[in-house]
Amino acid sequence: MTESSNAYEYLDNADPREQARLAAVRRYRLVDQPVEDAYDRIAFVAGALFGTPIATVSLVEQDRVWLAACQGLTGVREIGKEPGLCASVIAQDDVYVINNAAVDPRTLEHPLVRGELGLRFYAAAPIRTHDGYRLGTVNVIDSVPREANPRQLTALQHLASIVADELELRLMVIRSAAAEQRMRETVN
Repeated sequence: MTESSNAYEYLDNADPREQARLAAVRRYRLVDQPVEDAYDRIAFVAGALFGTPIATVSLVEQDRVWLAACQGLTGVREIGKEPGLCASVIAQDDVYVINNAAVDPRTLEHPLVRGELGLRFYAAAPIRTHDGYRLGTVNVIDSVPREANPRQLTALQHLASIVADELELRLMVIRSAAAEQRMRETVN
């Protein structure tokens, strides 16, 4: 193995801001992990608030979108990072809404719009860490066009903030366990 070979080799090709964002995604150690109840409950509540059949909590990686929780899509844990949906949401701070993806130029070519799912409605709030990184989204999806009201969109933002809080708690546990391990190694 050469010195430049490592598990995150692709980070060498990302711009510095994206490198920092991807490092922030990784520090929470949630990608490629089993679904945790806290995130699953948040996805459920998002779907219930909007009355949509699908809701997810996602983390946007370099080349994929990892679904930390997913209501309404059985067995799906990741999707592509094509622009127009989750990958576009993390480029902004505001809620992102697509009322009818079949006619919205941002999503016309997206596989979830053109494919079997037939996505038409999509609303997402970015998950922002306390240090400013946008890691992913809390989103709701439907196969029929629809409108969202301001109260629903504000609730979606609050759910994304709750995910950010849960991630910080997760990070505290990770760091506490690492500190305890170091202490045990020092004593032995």
